[in-house]
Amino acid sequence: MSDPELVRDILLQILEATRRIARRFAPVSSVADFLSSEEGLEKLDAICMLLIAIGESVKRLDKLTEGKKLPRYSQVDWKRVMGMRDVLSHHYFDMNAEIVYSVCAHHISALEQTVEMMLADLDWESE
Repeated sequence: MSDPELVRDILLQILEATRRIARRFAPVSSVADFLSSEEGLEKLDAICMLLIAIGESVKRLDKLTEGKKLPRYSQVDWKRVMGMRDVLSHHYFDMNAEIVYSVCAHHISALEQTVEMMLADLDWESE
């Protein structure tokens, strides 16, 4: 059985990380924005660090809930979230800025919405 408060804390950390990514990504309009300046590279590094943190938190959440919570939210490809963490952590210099750009542009918003739903469901389950 998982600790509901710890689950909530992990979800809140993930939620905050998705929101930070969205804020940092907002002025980025192409992959070149990441690669053409020192400021862009710093933004890319910061976003990658947050993606690592999200992936690690998702792994922790999955372990804590004995693999039962994440499958209930199939709109997110949790395996890929965790896999992105592994690639960024272990093969950072092979990181592909285009993939990071795509994740930010097409998946972070859905992850944020899903985590918000998970938190709401957690509130409902605790009543």
